[in-house]
Amino acid sequence: MAWEILATASTIEGVGAGAAGALKAAGCVIRCSTPFGPLTAAQLEGQLAGADAIFASSDDYNAALLASPGAARLKIISRWGVGYDCVDLAACTQRGIVATYTPGLLDDAVADYTFALLLGIARRIHTGHEAMSSGRWSQTWGHDVWGKTLGIVGCGRIGLAVARRASGFNMRVLAFDPAPSDAAQKLGVECVSLECLLSQSDFVSLHAAVTPGNRGLIGAREFRLMKPDAYFINASRGALVDEAALARALHEGTIAGAAVDAYITEPLPKDHPLRGAPHVLLAPHQASFARETGARVSALCARAILDLHEGRRPQFVLNPEVLTSPQLRARIESSK
Repeated sequence: MAWEILATASTIEGVGAGAAGALKAAGCVIRCSTPFGPLTAAQLEGQLAGADAIFASSDDYNAALLASPGAARLKIISRWGVGYDCVDLAACTQRGIVATYTPGLLDDAVADYTFALLLGIARRIHTGHEAMSSGRWSQTWGHDVWGKTLGIVGCGRIGLAVARRASGFNMRVLAFDPAPSDAAQKLGVECVSLECLLSQSDFVSLHAAVTPGNRGLIGAREFRLMKPDAYFINASRGALVDEAALARALHEGTIAGAAVDAYITEPLPKDHPLRGAPHVLLAPHQASFARETGARVSALCARAILDLHEGRRPQFVLNPEVLTSPQLRARIESSK
């Protein structure tokens, strides 16, 4: 039986054309959401009816939405990306819905972009571009990067990839992570407390997953611990940061600047305080937007849907207990 796929991730078009082709070749019908995500639960509710699978952006898949009549046919939420705090996994399992994600493939693309943000804000590349584009010749003093100290909050796969890039700039690398890895130590990364990292780093970069315990991890207290000539970079998750406190820190000169690519609410509201803050480089959550990487992630996202459609266990399941649950809405053949 042909499946209907609701695509809320805009990557189904362009870099995801190959993935879309594979889904269509298997007999699936793709329906794109309007607009593309991230979508609120209210926006999703009116578009879920008839969907067997979702090629998903970081939309709000809460328990009420998954229990709604529109989600009655839903068998899998396949997340394009690594963040899954937007998906209520317990509710998925209760309803027999498989949730998957695409880990590992975005590491280098995000690490590259993180370093681009770091260099851009430190050397004021964005202000030079703005001046030249407006017909002015205006030079701005920035800060050195070579030989400075980089603090990485969350030293998992992406954090380690950033640390490897920092070695090329002869940087001292500090890391705060509840479960430091042997790989970090082999790279010469010094594992320290968050307070130590904030007070000693010239650049602080976030790379932690969002958990119930670390929402708002970086707030007014943490910005006060940073050096006044230090920079803050967030290419991770907006929920880790108190954005109002960051805007105040920039206005008050508590820190030298910030480069931000992820926000609590996306798209970023036009009246958001960060839009009017000084010494800030804002990007529209595009750290993963490298064409080659995007094609690979799209293929893996589609592969999870195809595997379940064809009776196979998908590779990266976030709620594996659902696979043996009597509530599972899809059939998995053990021989496949």
